[in-house]
Amino acid sequence: MECNREENLKNCNCTYEPCPRKGKCCECIVYHKRMGELPACYFDSSAERTYDRSIEHFIRLNR
Repeated sequence: MECNREENLKNCNCTYEPCPRKGKCCECIVYHKRMGELPACYFDSSAERTYDRSIEHFIRLNR
């Protein structure tokens, strides 16, 4: 399966500019899972800008 990076970038809300995984959803998910986090796309714009990708942060926001 080939990644459609340009299409993915249209929906990517990650604001971390030096990220090498931006638009590469498979790599992004694997990376954040390994770190015990969720990718930016799980958060709204204001929560995403905090760069707190923790599962705990996600749960607090979605109670």
